[in-house]
Amino acid sequence: MLLAIDAGNTNIVFAVFDGDTIKGQWRCSTTVERTADELGVWLHHLFELSGVPRTAISGAIIATVVPAAEFSLKTLCRQYFNVEPMVVGTPNVDLKMKIIMDRPSEVGADRLVNAVAAHRLFGGPLVVLDFGTATTFDVVDGQGNYLGGVIAPGVNLSIKALHMAAAQLPMVAVEAPGNVVGKNTIEAMQSGVYWGYISMIEGLLMRIRHQQNEPAMKVVATGGLAPLFARAIDEIGHSHGDLTMMGLLMIYRQNLENDKAGHLA
Repeated sequence: MLLAIDAGNTNIVFAVFDGDTIKGQWRCSTTVERTADELGVWLHHLFELSGVPRTAISGAIIATVVPAAEFSLKTLCRQYFNVEPMVVGTPNVDLKMKIIMDRPSEVGADRLVNAVAAHRLFGGPLVVLDFGTATTFDVVDGQGNYLGGVIAPGVNLSIKALHMAAAQLPMVAVEAPGNVVGKNTIEAMQSGVYWGYISMIEGLLMRIRHQQNEPAMKVVATGGLAPLFARAIDEIGHSHGDLTMMGLLMIYRQNLENDKAGHLA
């Protein structure tokens, strides 16, 4: 079994794969002060509740955009699962993808993993739209090359900013309001966030397609809010909640095959 770990700015997601099947998936808040021992005890109980034997883990792969969390996650894999993890972004992990950027090392590991998975699953050219802490657009050409992207504030981050900056604006849930023009403060905020993000997304997708001269460019959405927005944005052709985890599985397997081929050569 494979332990896949995606450490984002808000949450760390752990998934256990048995072949292509996710046997268990859990998340905790990203806290860099959390030690490998704390994570190990927490995961041990979740493994037991899910009927997944800890000793069945034979490999691990990590993607993190929080450098300070990497040490604890690697230690977790070594001490509690007795495996040496692959880490996306290190020179020995091959993505089989050209990163055509001014500074390739600056691209978040999760964005690259999503790009690998989306191109493998749906083909290209395409845009990966990820509703995370930031709302990101990642552009991949027909050959699977990563061309760059767009980073905008995330939906929940925008709501939090409104609440913190304006004394009379409450925290609101992200919902699809029935009307664009709200009749009270909560409806007005929900409209601004929901319809505002839809307009931003539609506008950026139009501009990306125009710049790339690819009017039929596919759009793949992922992240917790992807289903909510996908219902209202016709340009989104696919929504995949486990895109990052599937990408980690793909990258692990292709590097495992590379290692086996190297040993046989």
